[in-house]
Amino acid sequence: MKTYAKHKQCGILLQLLQKKYRSAELESQLEEPYLNDYKDNKSFLIDGLLFHREKHTSTLTNVDRDHISLILQECHDCHYMGHMSEYRTKERVASTAWWPKWEQELSEYFNTCERCQKANRKHGKKYGLPKHIEELKHPWETINMDWVTVLVLGGKENFNACLIIVDRFSKSMRCLPYHKEDTSMDTALSFWNNIISTCAVPKIIISDRDPKFTFKFGPASMTC
Repeated sequence: MKTYAKHKQCGILLQLLQKKYRSAELESQLEEPYLNDYKDNKSFLIDGLLFHREKHTSTLTNVDRDHISLILQECHDCHYMGHMSEYRTKERVASTAWWPKWEQELSEYFNTCERCQKANRKHGKKYGLPKHIEELKHPWETINMDWVTVLVLGGKENFNACLIIVDRFSKSMRCLPYHKEDTSMDTALSFWNNIISTCAVPKIIISDRDPKFTFKFGPASMTC
């Protein structure tokens, strides 16, 4: 109770909850989110302690900064929590206590955790922005390509991989046999002989970031 009394908004909320009738004067002094919680009956008292109700869960309202810091540490840093993800930490905090803007504060706490930032550091290039695919007008203008590997050896040359090429306009598909060890030049040569020479030169090729596509496939296909 003493902690609540030191906090102006909690003190006003306590007075309102202890009264049998609503007080317009006290309500006018309440600020968000306490005002909204009071009007929606999300705040209530049990043995002098202030609780916050959210759907089917009720948690203790905490406004003591030392207690809040301890809760964040216990729900994320302590040895038996093991530096959980932000989502898991949020679940833990939500079942422990409530205070204004706790989710924003938790995100800031998580993003400044040195151990988590080192463990979750991303490598490689950043993903680019999504690109709009133009309306399809002709076959083989826009194609999708992807690899299927670790296949059972087949054919006279014991192929163990397959490049699947799909025309987005006609939905027709070509499957080109390969060896998993084939180079970008091998890929480009087969692509030229089986797609470009018989279908068309595609304007757009959609594929993943496979090194055979991103390293030398483009230049190699132009020099075949």
